[in-house]
Amino acid sequence: MKTSLRKCDTCQEYTLKDLCPRCGKATIVPIPARFSPDDRYGKYRRMLLAKRR
Repeated sequence: MKTSLRKCDTCQEYTLKDLCPRCGKATIVPIPARFSPDDRYGKYRRMLLAKRR
């Protein structure tokens, strides 16, 4: 099930658009990806997440 709800990372505003109407920055999908033990790309996603922090 896909959701079209998005959240601004800076001002915590929920919206349906790709850009925040309040601050104009890009929005993210607030729901994490579904877990699967057969995930072939999980290692790379975790490396990317660690790099962002």
